Parts: sequence; structure tokens; C-alpha cells
Amino acid sequence: MLTSRSVDSDGANSGVDPAPARLTVGIVSAGRVGSALGVALERAGHVVFGVAAISDASVHRARTRLPDSQILPVEQVAQRSELLLLAVPDAELAGLVRGLASAGVVRAGTIVAHTSGANGVGVLAPLTEQGALGLAIHPAMTFTGHDEDIARLANACFGITAADDIGYAIAQALVIEMGGEPVRIEEDQRTLYHAALAHGSNHLVTLIVDAVSALREAMSGPGLLGQPVVDEQPGGLPERLIGPLVSAALDNALRRGQAALTGPVARGDVDAVAAHLNAVESFDERLAASYRAMSLRTAELARTNPALLELLAEKGH
Repeated sequence: MLTSRSVDSDGANSGVDPAPARLTVGIVSAGRVGSALGVALERAGHVVFGVAAISDASVHRARTRLPDSQILPVEQVAQRSELLLLAVPDAELAGLVRGLASAGVVRAGTIVAHTSGANGVGVLAPLTEQGALGLAIHPAMTFTGHDEDIARLANACFGITAADDIGYAIAQALVIEMGGEPVRIEEDQRTLYHAALAHGSNHLVTLIVDAVSALREAMSGPGLLGQPVVDEQPGGLPERLIGPLVSAALDNALRRGQAALTGPVARGDVDAVAAHLNAVESFDERLAASYRAMSLRTAELARTNPALLELLAEKGH
């Protein structure tokens, strides 16, 4: 269990009390991330007393995932929290922090943690200047709003940033209690950290959606029994065709790194790649631009045939 902290009357940390502490937790807001972390904190023994929820979806998640918590205005959540979790979109975080600081509703000594990947603790300065302890605790995981969100936290890393060793110790303890693995990210590296995660996860979705679209077109003729085999709904034959290949490629990349590269680009097969480019361009020029860019980067990593690099560089202009 997270250790409690003793706080001087002026809000400064005077040390770490080794006695186990059960924190009173407030969450703003009860979105996909906030509600999932709330469940994880409750399972660790903390008490999520209240959440701020405005949209119908957030209210539903709060009542479903955190039924013992009250739905309260943001100011009341902030006033009563020992741990205040700010789980709002990146673009809303700075304004929320300024508003809380202006209202003076966060008590000195409160642990204020946000879940933004792009921000460190600097964004919390208006509150830390009033005596709060600021933490950045970002789960490196995608959240869908379904039950798998909570289960996935047990295998997730969390990028944590704090202003000092005490803050890092508290952030680490919170993450471990939620079942995750804490990873220290320095303040000035948060943007690069977040960009890398977005590139690897969000762009993977774009890549797969585009590939499935091309497969759907390639498979648009009659099937083995003369009937169409492809519809427009996710989870169909194109997804089943590419799924095992993509899963194996991802596993190989994570375990073997650059050595996992295979295919015509890695082999330096100029004719095959040129044919690919022509076929994809005839289907969708935007997809072709993406294919060219990724092929060029793949060829650079593979240090492949110079003629292929030249072809891809010319096509990219």
C-alpha cells in the first residue's frame, strides 16, 4: 500500500511516513482512462469517493465502473481529494489546472496526478505553487471504454514524471499498486515519448485500416461458390486474412527488432515494389503516398538495394 506523507503547515513535504495509507481519491473526469484507473485504485485499497462526469457516456461509466462513488462538481471533487486524478484530454489539461488554482479548491499537500502523455509536471505549476504535489502518470495503453481496459492495465507500462525523488517514489508506488510497470520519463522528453507511442499505436491502426481497404478491393470478386465474400463490416475475411500475418510481424518486431524485416522492400526487389506502387496508386493515391513513405523508411532501415532507394525517393517527389 502507498505510504502516507507528512506535510508541514505551509504545504511542504517534511518526510515520508512508513505507515500504510489509504488515499481518498477524486477523479476528473470519468472518461475511459479515468474510470479504468479508478477501478484499479479501488482494487488497490484506495477509496474513490467522487468523480466529475458531464457527458452521458461518462455518467454511465461512473455509475457502472465506480458505483460507490458520488458524481460531483469538479470543485467538490478537488476540495475533498487526497489524490486528485486529472484524466482529461491533453488540450483541456492546462485550462483545468488554471481554473482549479484560481478557485483555490486544492488543498496544500494534495497529490495531483494527470494522465496526459504529452505533458510532464510543468503543466501543474499553478497547483504545485500552492502546495500540491504534482505527478504525471500516463498509462501507455489504448482505452476503448470496455472491460478489457481494466485487464490490460496489469500488462501496461506507465510513463511517470515528477519534480523530485519523493514524487517519483509516490508515482512508482501508485503504478505498482494498479498492477502496471512504472517507467521514468524526464520532463524534457515527454513530447518525444508521447510522439513515439502515438506513431507506434495510432499509425498502426491507420496502416491496418488502409491495408484492409486494399484487400477488400482485391477480394471484391465472386468467392469460391460464386458469391461475394467481402462486406464493409470490420472483422470479415480481409481482417482474418491479414490478422495472423500482422500479429506475427508485430511479435517478431518486438522480439527481434530490425531483423524482423521481410518482404520485397527488405530484399531490394525493385520490380516487385514498382508493381506494388502502380497497383496501389491506381486504387488510392493517398494510400500510395503512405506506401511509398513507409517503403522508403523500410529500405533505409534494411540498407537495401540502392536502386530501390532511388526508385522510392523519385516516387516520393
